[in-house]
Amino acid sequence: MVDENCSGVLIFCLFVQKRDAKLDSITDIFRTMHVTAFGLHRLEATAPWGIKQENQTEEKVTPSDKKMSPTDLAHFAMLSRGNCWLSVEGIAEPIPLTGGDCFLLAKGTSIVLRDSPRTRPRWSFREIGAKANGNVALCGGGGAPTTIVCGSLSFDRASLRPITQLLPNFILMKADQARTLALHTTVQALASEMEEQAPGSEVVASRLAEVLFIQVLRAHIASGPERDKGWLRAIFDPQIGAALSAIHDRVNTPWTVESLAEAAGMSRSAFAARFKELLGQTPLEYVTAWRMQKAIQLLERRDKKLPEVARLVGYESDAAFSKAFKRVVRANPGEYLRRGLKDQKSTEAGHDQSQ
Repeated sequence: MVDENCSGVLIFCLFVQKRDAKLDSITDIFRTMHVTAFGLHRLEATAPWGIKQENQTEEKVTPSDKKMSPTDLAHFAMLSRGNCWLSVEGIAEPIPLTGGDCFLLAKGTSIVLRDSPRTRPRWSFREIGAKANGNVALCGGGGAPTTIVCGSLSFDRASLRPITQLLPNFILMKADQARTLALHTTVQALASEMEEQAPGSEVVASRLAEVLFIQVLRAHIASGPERDKGWLRAIFDPQIGAALSAIHDRVNTPWTVESLAEAAGMSRSAFAARFKELLGQTPLEYVTAWRMQKAIQLLERRDKKLPEVARLVGYESDAAFSKAFKRVVRANPGEYLRRGLKDQKSTEAGHDQSQ
């Protein structure tokens, strides 16, 4: 039964989707993202203080002692009180931060946070986190106070490849940017859920973490200069972007270089060369890679049989699908699911031991 009051919502959603077709591919990638673990804590620092996070080669430990693999983490922080300086690997000059500023880091990015560019970092984030009392970490010499809300996000395996396409090493959002207010609201809601621990708080916190991550990425995408880099450059290229939108909108279509060139409004040779230039792979390599990405998403739901998954991503037989899957993922579908179940049980066991 459908509520008659819902019709207006459906019409509105259709209108929004049609308003900017260039965002179709990005929306498709957002749909594959799923946060599997989330940690939030508050850093209370007093001057002088300095903390470093180096390129991680070992497991990260959150204040609750729950271990996460460094290969599937993103980190964010928001300055809620005071001022500090942020040094980021690959950026020559330290960045001044004030209340309301926030940033997001991809895995393996080295940073230093401190009260002054002249202060040498005395602790690592790992050391501070290990000494935290609940979700609150303390450090410093007793001078001017600074409060930073920090979080870590862990994603399921199906999310990792799309995230690497969209996420640069570092995203900074200043407090005066239009979209920052929405981030503040989400972080406050997250902090409330983590603190209250009411029934369902863990589920709500995971969903809010996904919202937060997408809000940051969306703000990053909306900044004009970032559209001229990497995968986003291809998305916003009028011709290659049209082909990508077609692939993401109809992943089960038997695409050829010719049909994709037609969608882009280009000759076959010019399209193939431009596609490879922008994305570093041929059109059909991209089609296959994205089909496997969607297949992973469908397989991990565990509610469809292999032939149906194969058909949904454009394969007429499960044998052809399994062969392509193994070539791209380095495991057949059954092996992939068994490996995922084993990893999930290991993670749950580690979490249970920390309770």
